Amino acid sequence: MPTVERDNKVAFMTCVELVLMRHGNIDYNLALAKLQAFHNCGILESLDHPEYLQDILKEIYKNKYHIIVNEIRIESEKLVDMDEFKDYFFKIMLG
Repeated sequence: MPTVERDNKVAFMTCVELVLMRHGNIDYNLALAKLQAFHNCGILESLDHPEYLQDILKEIYKNKYHIIVNEIRIESEKLVDMDEFKDYFFKIMLG
């Protein structure tokens, strides 16, 4: 993976992690554990398969799921040159 693409994904992953941590470390760690247990990946790898993250977040955050996704969108607005990636990610997350 080219360095710029990887750097962008790491930056986006940081946005996701910040939002999840703001909603509590227990749920954040549960999300990490479930991603690892069910999909053998972490948040960075799940960005290539947002449906993995979607399933886990819906299960953990239930009624807060859309709030979480919206907060990720707001946090990621700071990132530039990632519109195509972000459009795809949020299409899956909200689909």
